[in-house]
Amino acid sequence: MQNAPLKKISILLVDDHELVREGVARLLSDAPDMVVLAQLSSGEEVLEYLSHADFNDINAVNNLPNNIYQISDIILLDARMPGLGGIEATREIMKLSPESKVVAMSSVGNGVIPSQMLRSGAKGFITKSVSVEEMLKAIRVVNDGDHYVTPSVARRLAVDPFGDDGGGGLFDKLSRRELQIGQMLTDGKKVSQISTYLDLSPKTVYSYRYRIFEKLGIRSDVELTILAVKHGLADDTREFDGLPSFGSIAS
Repeated sequence: MQNAPLKKISILLVDDHELVREGVARLLSDAPDMVVLAQLSSGEEVLEYLSHADFNDINAVNNLPNNIYQISDIILLDARMPGLGGIEATREIMKLSPESKVVAMSSVGNGVIPSQMLRSGAKGFITKSVSVEEMLKAIRVVNDGDHYVTPSVARRLAVDPFGDDGGGGLFDKLSRRELQIGQMLTDGKKVSQISTYLDLSPKTVYSYRYRIFEKLGIRSDVELTILAVKHGLADDTREFDGLPSFGSIAS
């Protein structure tokens, strides 16, 4: 009697850096129990993908033809991306597909990002400095229905669950929209760009910007960026820029 074939963990890989995506995808493909369904570059793309996949699921029930979109077991998602961003994208993923299991990854392991990602619905959080083995472990643990957080981040959250010690509490003063606009400002986006992207009037964006400054006790975008770097909402390289740190990619 033949053994049933191993059911592989299907993964959507979401990161705005193509080099990172390609490297991580290769590492995942080397694992015998994992398969990457698609590589996506933004929160917007993953929401569009899930919309199609949900439609496919309905088609399957009604015995209608499907296309290339498939529901994944895991969404491996960069916590900081231009546009919608990882935090807001995770919230929208949970609305669109509540059963989705998001594992967030980020080069920023302190401050507001880990707690905000977990509050948004992520089941796992790893830093981009972890080993390949830990990345695969996180995916397997979350796929089995448990939570996984990089130990160093878990210790920090246990000591300081609301981020006050690391400065995350300061950014917790911001509303969801304020945090989103604040991240876009620290990414160097102009008010006109934010206005177009979020379908808000420039006057409304300026109002949000003013409230962000008032709540954080600052007076300029430069101060906002410095504060964001200091408290873990961003880093001075504007997130990860280069190959992933999940061990060597070369075979």
